[in-house]
Amino acid sequence: MPLTILTVVGARPQFIKASPVSHALIAHGGFREILVHTGQHFDAAMSDVFFEELDIPKPAYNLEVNSLGHGAMTGRMLEKLEEVMIAEKPDWVLIYGDTNSTVAGALAAAKLHIPVAHVEAGLRSFNRKMPEEINRVVADHVSALLLCPTQTAVDNLKAEGITKGVQHVGDVMYDVTLSAVERAKGRSTILESHGLMPKSYAVATIHRAENTDDPTRFAQVVRWLSERGREIPIVMPMHPRTRKLMEKNGLTPEGVTLIDPLGYLDMAWLTHNSAAVFTDSGGLQKEAYFHRVPCVTLRDETEWVETVEAGWNRLWINESYKPRRNIIDYGSGESSGRIASLLATAAP
Repeated sequence: MPLTILTVVGARPQFIKASPVSHALIAHGGFREILVHTGQHFDAAMSDVFFEELDIPKPAYNLEVNSLGHGAMTGRMLEKLEEVMIAEKPDWVLIYGDTNSTVAGALAAAKLHIPVAHVEAGLRSFNRKMPEEINRVVADHVSALLLCPTQTAVDNLKAEGITKGVQHVGDVMYDVTLSAVERAKGRSTILESHGLMPKSYAVATIHRAENTDDPTRFAQVVRWLSERGREIPIVMPMHPRTRKLMEKNGLTPEGVTLIDPLGYLDMAWLTHNSAAVFTDSGGLQKEAYFHRVPCVTLRDETEWVETVEAGWNRLWINESYKPRRNIIDYGSGESSGRIASLLATAAP
């Protein structure tokens, strides 16, 4: 009998990370995957396009939980995910990252005594004010298989007393990036449509609550981008919530071209050809490294410390990069296959 894997996704980064793992499960054989979309990202530009571009099977379930506060959203997801898990009786629940969908999937499974496998386990910013940090910690402490992208993540878990089921598998995002660049070469027209020449512009994104929920902080980020915009043109795909905040507060950074959210291939090609990345996104910090583009993180800490230590990333509160080198921890683009093998052999 094939092992049933119930995969919980809900936000843009999770759709992307699920793509190579879903393909690896098919290639490995012996699995039946049930994809559940919580609905956390419900806008077609933030959701549907990723399933199409990355060739992910359409979700078996769409729970349509969105536009709620943290407590209400997580609670509603818990309720609906529990119903799905009881009906499907999976051997594993597979979760990704650090969103409300992540922690809801972890808690629903744990309460039903279904083993949880967490992709990107062990990441820590050590800032408990970030909702993502709480989600990471909770998810890791109820997981049976902790799939770590780096040795630092393994060490973080050990410091919290978690050693059983911990595996350093490398980063599935590297798998995605390698294939996305090749696919985007012949498909993306994002540079031509915005009159951009390679390495003549920077890419920016803002969406983290720590930047958008504090008006003073948000204004500070916009001013910082305006200063950079005087040095190099900036293209900024806009998260819908960030656009509303800018319009509400009359804050538009100078030298920045605001554009609608992009599909993954367009975003990969835009980043690959940029001269710099300015972001508060954990995922984009790392993707910038995969594209070998220097990044400035618009936060006071980062869970991706390797990118800082290797000189490809710096916090905006610092003025210079460390000496640049490659990062071997992220693997060579074969992390998804390792995850499939572990799911097949680990005792549920």
